[in-house]
Amino acid sequence: MGENQKKKPMTIMKKMVIALFGGLALGIVFLLIRESLTANGQDHIWQVINRILFQDITKEDSFKSIGIFYIIGQLFMQGLQLAIVPLVLVSLSLALCSMSNPEKLGKIAGKTLLCFVSFYAVGAFCAGSFAYLIKTLGWFSVELPAADTSSVATMDSYNPLVTVVNAVPSNIFSVFTTNTSILAVVVVAVIIGLCMNLLREKADPLKKVLESLNEIIKVYMEFLINKISPVAIFCMITRTFATYGVEYLQPSLTYILATIFIGLLLVFTIYPVGIWLTTRLNPFIFIKKVLKVGLFAAATNSSAATLPLNKKTCIEELGCSEEISSFVLPTGMTINMNGTTVMHMMAITFIATSAGIDIRPSHLVLAAFLSICTAMGTPAIPVAGTTMVFAVLNGLGFNSDLCMIGYALVLAMNYPPGMAVITLNVVGDAATNVIINAKEKELDREIYNKQ
Repeated sequence: MGENQKKKPMTIMKKMVIALFGGLALGIVFLLIRESLTANGQDHIWQVINRILFQDITKEDSFKSIGIFYIIGQLFMQGLQLAIVPLVLVSLSLALCSMSNPEKLGKIAGKTLLCFVSFYAVGAFCAGSFAYLIKTLGWFSVELPAADTSSVATMDSYNPLVTVVNAVPSNIFSVFTTNTSILAVVVVAVIIGLCMNLLREKADPLKKVLESLNEIIKVYMEFLINKISPVAIFCMITRTFATYGVEYLQPSLTYILATIFIGLLLVFTIYPVGIWLTTRLNPFIFIKKVLKVGLFAAATNSSAATLPLNKKTCIEELGCSEEISSFVLPTGMTINMNGTTVMHMMAITFIATSAGIDIRPSHLVLAAFLSICTAMGTPAIPVAGTTMVFAVLNGLGFNSDLCMIGYALVLAMNYPPGMAVITLNVVGDAATNVIINAKEKELDREIYNKQ
């Protein structure tokens, strides 16, 4: 009897929840310790704690630092980024290669893109309206603290249409050496997959290589997510809150809470409503089943890490076909950054208002266009979407020193809003997948409705 009732191992979702709230609690404790030590003139004690646990060891003045929490977090995030290019390349190539009816790919691709763009437009409108309301109420009118903007990540003037040109690479190998050209990787994967599909048995040797690589990636991701991610997430969240400081937390608290609120509100509204309007499926079942995917994404802060769980949930619990899911979900991971656009609308309004600029609805319309264009080309890695805020600011002409201080605040405080942003992205991928499967009459409604 004892053997039959062995204690079941803790599920990954329970581990994530513990890591999430444990890191939040410990981070706030360290934040309070830091403020207390600073107020009592014992800043040197905090410096020792910071060097041992939290210091970014890549900085010039960190030679004597250990940065335990920083190292663990960076190893995990770089481990995730290591898998992004091969994950997208292999999954999309095999999906297109295995598609039994290649002629329907055009229809599926067109419907997928239309669905993503529709969610982009609705999300941008809702976020822009909400941001303008908060600005009108005066909640974004804050006194910016002095900040060092010398290390702020910026970029040259950016025409969003460059994303279209860069989608087709001039060198196939160059796009595999960086995580900033994921859209180009998608194009390469589509070309390889379609060509393999046309060649059929002639492409079998390459197909076997890709299938073997796919199994390797699967084993690697499962190890990274199941064994490493809970500890890494605990360390990253603890470090994030421990190193903020009240001087950053206070002026940007409205922006953080507003972005989290609108992000979560849209998760529970536009996607369920979109599913009901287009398929007449019960939207509450969708939310109930996909909630763990959103929580996992929030904890890892990576859509790439969430892809395996999202695909598993869509196929096994929502009744989506593996064929369509293998195309829609990796594509969505790359170009569906709806949450990034929502965050951009909030961040632009916050930065401009706090810098003394009277932002108008016309500014927000232009910001939405710029954001959607840039978000589609944003790599599926943490902080990338926040960095692209500068491209939108630049496009609007908001580049004063005060704007740069506000931008530095948004960058410094990107983790909490990023958790809502990434949730919006991955749930949007799942919602689009359900809609496309239903439209193509490949959704198993019995599995979908099973409670």
